[in-house]
Amino acid sequence: MKIDWLAKLRHMLQVMAFALAIATIQYAFMPDRPYGPPLVYSLFIATITWAVIDLGRDFFPSSHETGWPQGWAALALVLGAIVLGYVVGTWIANALCQYYGWYPPNAGQQDPAQLRSSILITALAGIAGSFYFYAINKSAYLQRKMTEARQHASEARLRLLETQLEPHMLFNTLANLRALISTDPQRAQVMLDHMIAYLRATLGASLAATHPLQAEFDRVRDYLELMTIRMGPRLSYTLELPPELAQHPVPTLLLQPLVENSIKHGLEPKVEGGNIKVSARREGDFVLLEVADTGVGLSGTQEDRPGFGLAQVRERLTNSYGASSAIDLVAGYASGTRATARFPFKP
Repeated sequence: MKIDWLAKLRHMLQVMAFALAIATIQYAFMPDRPYGPPLVYSLFIATITWAVIDLGRDFFPSSHETGWPQGWAALALVLGAIVLGYVVGTWIANALCQYYGWYPPNAGQQDPAQLRSSILITALAGIAGSFYFYAINKSAYLQRKMTEARQHASEARLRLLETQLEPHMLFNTLANLRALISTDPQRAQVMLDHMIAYLRATLGASLAATHPLQAEFDRVRDYLELMTIRMGPRLSYTLELPPELAQHPVPTLLLQPLVENSIKHGLEPKVEGGNIKVSARREGDFVLLEVADTGVGLSGTQEDRPGFGLAQVRERLTNSYGASSAIDLVAGYASGTRATARFPFKP
């Protein structure tokens, strides 16, 4: 288990502040006595108790995940730390107070009432401090589990979306391939080659959450080649990927839903077809992916309901980049639509 020393230091400073507050309260009730002795006693007792608990809990296997021992181990650790902190801390504080002349020798042990009071304060403060740090660790543990659960749920949902998207394209491609086998075997062979390349890329993408942007463009190229065979001269396309962005990691299956939307809603309904341009560029600290087509454009209904593909891309961006990502679907300058995905650049 890796020890977070910065967290340990933060805990120690919190304990020292707590000890300072206890010494100040004691002095407020006994202003006729010097402030130094209760401060020294409080600091040493609290610091030693903290050191035994906060450093000792890392040696318990049961605390490796939750950050705190379970069952009797936790109780034994806290009680042992309080006793050790009181005995050792009092001994050190006695020596210092006598050395600096704040107390005469053994003055702290001559009054039974004061002794009972100091033991009670130590026990209550130790229990309160232990519960505070236990609550912090428990909260952090539950927060980690909630984050992991959300991530697993998002990944499962995205996998489900992907399994829903893939058959739609595959069934159409197989139907076209079946028709071409008897009418144009050469084109059927080319279509089959692109389909194999596309399926190989899809299988590789399914094994990872991200891949280089170059791989995403290669996958889109195979998909568009399949669609070009299917639509013939009605479809043309352009891919623009700057070399400096080729290895930038992106979520898998990010561009194809946007390209498929452009074909299904933009170019297929248009008799003469049109062009699709897929491009990537960097703007400041962000990467922009753009899919623009010269199809029939957006209707009010389509703009209000961006569709399954756009919703899937938005879900992938949100899952990977959170609120720093965005996707927009707007009407083109002359005709068609332009979908733009924006997410942070990662060197």
